[in-house]
Amino acid sequence: MFGTSIHWTTFFYLLIDTFILIFAIFQNARLRHNNLKRYLGLAVLFVLYNFTGGFLPFEGFPGPFILQYIITYVVAMTMGIYLFYYIYREYDITFLNVHLTISNISIYGGLCFLGLYLLPYYLTGSIDIARMAFAFPVSLISFYFLWAFNKKISNSKNPNDFVLRRNKLALLSVTCMVLLPVLTVIGDYQWLTFTIINISFFAITAIEIDRYLFFLEHKSKLIEVFGYYKDIKDNLLEPKFFNKGLTRREIEIALSILDDRNYKEIGDDFHIAESTVSKHASNIYKKMDVKSRVEFLNRFKLSGS
Repeated sequence: MFGTSIHWTTFFYLLIDTFILIFAIFQNARLRHNNLKRYLGLAVLFVLYNFTGGFLPFEGFPGPFILQYIITYVVAMTMGIYLFYYIYREYDITFLNVHLTISNISIYGGLCFLGLYLLPYYLTGSIDIARMAFAFPVSLISFYFLWAFNKKISNSKNPNDFVLRRNKLALLSVTCMVLLPVLTVIGDYQWLTFTIINISFFAITAIEIDRYLFFLEHKSKLIEVFGYYKDIKDNLLEPKFFNKGLTRREIEIALSILDDRNYKEIGDDFHIAESTVSKHASNIYKKMDVKSRVEFLNRFKLSGS
């Protein structure tokens, strides 16, 4: 298309991701939902991935031919690392923070790119050899992350439907992303590679939508909490609540507390330490001007709920 190497499926995903990004920007501005910033960053990277991976390489590009591959690989690596960062931060995944911190993943990726992609290409002049040399170690790291992530989220004890949906979508997203090095070695099949990688983004988008719907579904449980920040309770999801009140994670914790789940059970649901739940709970109580869990329940739990 357009005299370049872009496939129509890649261009289609580029349009969809761009639309999602623009819609999310407007929603973020309208709701003043600060926590969407990480999602917006992820969306920007997927748009760039579709653009650079689809249109490059082409003959009219200024500079050496390898520069186009450097651009596409750097964008793809940044996108993949940022997705892992998103999983780490958004879902409080800390179990890999010994060796596979985001900083270490970035260093590993950079060293592999320099030593196992650019160097082999410089020595052999072959893109195919460079691809295979680079893909093998990156695939090992990626699949290890996938294995450890799946093992961790599979250990949930009596998770609710929201947690189960989020776990499945997060696992789908990570699975699609870790396939990127393998798909690169297979060859330039844009319709296959970009379909699988964009599913990773769509899964994250589904998580964000599902979380928003989860809050709407359970807004009655938080009616008194919302009312704490707003006397008129017609609009329960008043932006001010998110901007100056509880964070999305604290809302999830608050809903769990209102369901009479203890800190250990909440930690198991969200794959975080009990001490982390306790810290979130302390922040909730402070913002809600209560001194304990009992006082929080007495003040904000609706009778009969």
